Amino acid sequence: MASVKSVLRTCQLCGRAVPDSQAVLGDALRPSVVEEIVRDHPDWTNDAWICRDDLRRYRVRRIESVLESERGELSSLDREVVDALARHETLATDVEAEFDRRRTFGEAAADRLATFGGSWTFLIVFAAVLAAWIGLNGFALLARPFDPYPFILLNLVLSTLAAIQAPVIMMSQKRQESKDRLRAMHDYRINLKAELEIRQLHEKIDHLLGHQWQRLVEIQQMQFDLLDEMSGGGGKH
Repeated sequence: MASVKSVLRTCQLCGRAVPDSQAVLGDALRPSVVEEIVRDHPDWTNDAWICRDDLRRYRVRRIESVLESERGELSSLDREVVDALARHETLATDVEAEFDRRRTFGEAAADRLATFGGSWTFLIVFAAVLAAWIGLNGFALLARPFDPYPFILLNLVLSTLAAIQAPVIMMSQKRQESKDRLRAMHDYRINLKAELEIRQLHEKIDHLLGHQWQRLVEIQQMQFDLLDEMSGGGGKH
């Protein structure tokens, strides 16, 4: 069987010859993208071809100009979203897994200690230890208690535990704030990408509808011309 050769198209912007699948006809481009192209190439026509690399570059420029007009100077997050949109990449990631991969051994230990310190298990164990301590020194070992009333050693242990527990909880809260900030940045990127994609989809639909109406008008005009010719020909006979 003979292999089907791909047709080569010459990009009017860069002059490269690319396969037909890697080129787009100018008539299929949205007017907003055409405006960006015409700024650099005033001789652009709708019957010309453009390669997908150049088309992606001008789409990125169009999105950047729209964002700059609405938000001012673009941030690094905005540019990341624009690049992902141009490359058709997804931005959804597992924030929890990404954050856990970056934490150190000390941060992981602080998280586990903070989780245990805020659980019912810790409260029950702590209450049992206190009851046993007070029971042994107040009732069972009346002759020679190792920490007689008013339990000075117990106060020292509790003070030490509170002094250690407070920094651990603060470290865990700080990490939670960092995780919330990372989650907020991730949500912002996804929402911005969705907003830009919806806007592009609206432009595509409007462009397609405009072309369809134009073609319908042309077809209707051709039908009128054929009817005129048929009626004129019938009168001659």
